[in-house]
Amino acid sequence: MDVDAKMAGIHVVGAIIAAFVSFTISNGSIAALGNNQALGTLAGLVILIIVGNLSERILGKEAVGGFKGWLWSGIVPFLFIWFVAWSMLLNLT
Repeated sequence: MDVDAKMAGIHVVGAIIAAFVSFTISNGSIAALGNNQALGTLAGLVILIIVGNLSERILGKEAVGGFKGWLWSGIVPFLFIWFVAWSMLLNLT
């Protein structure tokens, strides 16, 4: 499988996890945090950075292609899936 496809797949799985974490934080499921969308967004961005570093270590720094490769094969799919899944979870409640 192509490196770009592997990287996008890793980021899609991370985005679904980030959407659930963001939903849990922003929905008020954690009583101490309340309804906090800003903290949910911050959690998603932190997960994006963690997934990016993890995929860079798994696939190799040279194979990924630096920031340009991470932008188009990692960040864009992550943000799209994260926002769509988070919006769907928020609208289901």
